[in-house]
Amino acid sequence: MESLLGATALMGTLLLVPAVASAQTAPAATDANQEPTAVGETESAEEGQDAITVTGSRIRGRFTGADPVTTITRDDATAAGYSTTTDLLQSNAVTNGTAQINNAYGGFVTAGGPGANTLSLRGLGTSRTLILLNGRRMAPSGSRGAVGSADLNSLPNAMVERVEILNAGSSSIYGSDAIAGVVNVITRKGINGIELNAETTSPQVGAGVQKRVALMFGTKGERFSVDGSLEYYKRDGLTLGDRDFTRCSTGQRLNGTGGGMGSGDFIDPATGKPKCYGLANGTGDNGVTVNTIGLPTVKGNMVALGAGVPAGYTGDCNRFRPNPAVTTGAYPGYECVGGGTISLDVRDTFPKSILNNSLISGTENYNAYASAAYKLEALGDAEVYGEFLATRRNSSQTSNRQLSLDYNQGSLLLPAALRNLNFGNCAVASFPTCIAGTPIAARAFIDFGNYTNTQTSDFVKAGGGIRGNLPANFRYDAYASKSWSDSSYTTPVVLTDRLAQSLDVVASGSGFACRNTTGGCVAAPALSASVIGGTLPSDWRNYIAPEVTGTTKFRETTFAFNVDGPLFKLPGGDAQIAVGFEHRTQSIDDTPPNDSQRGNLLNTTSATATRGNDSVNEVYGELELPILRDTFVHDLTLTGSARYTDYRSYGSNTTWKVGGAFAPTKWLMFRGSYGTSFRAPQLFEQYLGATSGFQNAANDICGNLTTASNPNRVRNCAADGIGLGFTQNAGITVLQRGGAESGLTSETSTNLNLGGVLTPRFGDVQTSFSVDYYDLTVNNGVAQLGYATIMAQCYDSVEFRALAVCGLVKRNGTALQITTGYVNISKSYLQGLDYNARVSFPLAGGKMTLNGQVSHFLRRHSQQLPTDPIVDLIGKIINNSNAFPRFTGTFDATYAIDKFSVHYSAEWTDSTDTNAYYGAGPTYNFSTPDYWLHTISATYRTDQVRFTLGVRNLFDTEPPVTSSGAYNRVGSAPLYAGFDYVGRQFFASTAVRF
Repeated sequence: MESLLGATALMGTLLLVPAVASAQTAPAATDANQEPTAVGETESAEEGQDAITVTGSRIRGRFTGADPVTTITRDDATAAGYSTTTDLLQSNAVTNGTAQINNAYGGFVTAGGPGANTLSLRGLGTSRTLILLNGRRMAPSGSRGAVGSADLNSLPNAMVERVEILNAGSSSIYGSDAIAGVVNVITRKGINGIELNAETTSPQVGAGVQKRVALMFGTKGERFSVDGSLEYYKRDGLTLGDRDFTRCSTGQRLNGTGGGMGSGDFIDPATGKPKCYGLANGTGDNGVTVNTIGLPTVKGNMVALGAGVPAGYTGDCNRFRPNPAVTTGAYPGYECVGGGTISLDVRDTFPKSILNNSLISGTENYNAYASAAYKLEALGDAEVYGEFLATRRNSSQTSNRQLSLDYNQGSLLLPAALRNLNFGNCAVASFPTCIAGTPIAARAFIDFGNYTNTQTSDFVKAGGGIRGNLPANFRYDAYASKSWSDSSYTTPVVLTDRLAQSLDVVASGSGFACRNTTGGCVAAPALSASVIGGTLPSDWRNYIAPEVTGTTKFRETTFAFNVDGPLFKLPGGDAQIAVGFEHRTQSIDDTPPNDSQRGNLLNTTSATATRGNDSVNEVYGELELPILRDTFVHDLTLTGSARYTDYRSYGSNTTWKVGGAFAPTKWLMFRGSYGTSFRAPQLFEQYLGATSGFQNAANDICGNLTTASNPNRVRNCAADGIGLGFTQNAGITVLQRGGAESGLTSETSTNLNLGGVLTPRFGDVQTSFSVDYYDLTVNNGVAQLGYATIMAQCYDSVEFRALAVCGLVKRNGTALQITTGYVNISKSYLQGLDYNARVSFPLAGGKMTLNGQVSHFLRRHSQQLPTDPIVDLIGKIINNSNAFPRFTGTFDATYAIDKFSVHYSAEWTDSTDTNAYYGAGPTYNFSTPDYWLHTISATYRTDQVRFTLGVRNLFDTEPPVTSSGAYNRVGSAPLYAGFDYVGRQFFASTAVRF
């Protein structure tokens, strides 16, 4: 209730008011014959056809409709300090505060691969958001097997005139994917000269600088026009060591008795301060063990005890840290730091190389764009037109790696005192480099240091067509395009066979040599305190961890034909119709590195090739009926659309939508629509190559059962030969695959939108207020069953092996293997309200404009299985793909006088509380307070020059901290796109027209 009151107050004052402006209708067309406009503006007619086509319809000349369309202009984005269209589209003004895959996700597995930026409207996922460029689909691009969405890095930043966002299902208009909505990026036309543009954004911390330079050009004659741009953009990486809040990730626990955040943290005996960990990604505070060696278990009274181990400890010890001062006991030179009841916190878990890891990944992008049109003065005064876009993205992310180095029993690389120990059986899968029949004597947990993933992604789209007039004021448009996406991804990965080969040595002079020298083998280093500490020979590192490269190719071809025009007269005007046909083909070919395909990557997911193709034929129609106009009501218009779709892969589908707008007066309008949408399974969801990975052994559902455990689980585990008290020692093998073999079909949805717009005018004061309600349900959703869900459904069921899901679970003795895949199971429900307000009025010889936009989520839940409980996600941060603050808002105020303007904006993310969801006890806090970001800028503009200076995150607001142990975090803050990890940033932008 307090949040709702706060939102109401903000909307009422509108004096602190969004980072971008918002409107409910598209701007009117500009006269193509007017005088040159100020720099950065354009002098365009809509594609040379003298009529606007608003996003959400294929009927020309529409300025209002049944669904709200938010427009964000180029000037809005510049004043808000957005260097790229990517930054703009991932802002709260577009995303309503939902989680996005942005530049902070470089170390995570994401669709499109590292370095790709995608958009998810309403938080329903990137595959349910359609991106258009000038009304045409942007094809997917990126790297690795899960390419299925447009990479926002491919958009031509310098040429963007405005962005139109339709937050409503529109599959009957645009086809598959338009479930949550449509974003249409519209480029500039009529530049008529040369324009240079340069922008820079410099974070206060001195790292992560962004630079962009662009050359725009254009010319036109009586029958032709040409516009284009060449652009270069670079963002330097920002590391964990560059920001205070990421230099030391702590548990942020409470002490259970009223103490604040961090009061319950473990105090590191080495520093006397709360212990720093690696990124706590939902697995707790243990981080990654380094500078430690695993040896056979002995009792604590037989060895030296390290700092932090309870004095007099006599329990088990099996993890040790080098300490040359130790000269007695079972293991001279080592002190006990783990085993038995010793806390994992005692071990070393924060190597300094972590500070070099990417917080914001770096990228270097090149972009070329051109559009042209030529009037034939034939074929119905036809115009031939074309468009070309080419981009290259060179991106990289730095991470660090732990190396588990296993020394076999009897190895010459071990000190004599350790050679005959037995730490583990070679038959256990967790020792991949052991020599068959020879036990492991010792395992060293080493900080292997940093490595860098790199990607090169090339995207090209070429299209064109012909459009002209037909009899009876009809118009036609025939179009064809081809898109190519070619990417390569490279990473240095430890190869299992090379590591094993390097560990099998013989004496050679004063050192050691590989027993098998094939491939130029380099012998592993002898175990020592320096090796355990991460000091490793560079030639050996390079030998066992060479760079491996995979490639991804995605192709899309489109043919489309559209006819629109008037049918007959109605009291409100001409009834309009648009009908058309579209054919589209897609193919994907992802070829992982050969070592990945044969499972030769140490402790890293393996993958086979993802290859497949699909095609679709569609016919559609749209109708607009202006029933009344300027009679006893101002306007009454009804709309309808339908589309028949036939995919080669799964068959056909029909979608439809009806809507209308009713304006009893010029200043009041009611609008609404109801329709169906669908999403065809993407190629990677159908054809994803078999991918293998591992989960922690402790997650085996049959582990550590007692007589008090679920009786179905006890019985079913026993049927698989697993008795009470069993402890799993081997990791769980998880295989992933596409859904084509299991008959994956499309998902469907229904979308209801109701709203009203109030636009009274009081003298020179112009106002606009709108409220829109939406209600969206996705049925038969495409989802990937998690391994934990499969285990629970199988082992907790009465039917057990009679269930189909149990066919995905296999046991080889006690070893567990689970196969996951894409299936049609999930259901999603979303309900909310959008509030928008705009006021402009003269002030002191200038003009003041105030904007406010608030999004209010009312309800959001998903069910992966019909038996899953319904849990409302509103007001919670669950993980990187489920973040739904109850309220988000953007507010701005702009004052313009003569050639100057000043802009102030604020972005608001409501507080969240996920404590009840995770059952947090007195030592955890999974809540965040209200979060505000402020921006201020000033602009000077003439017909030839525009110059903008400003500051983003004016008050250097850091993300809020939460306890670890529930979801992914960055430092001690949740991983969530709504928080700013960069800090205060100074930006400047200039444009010069010649």
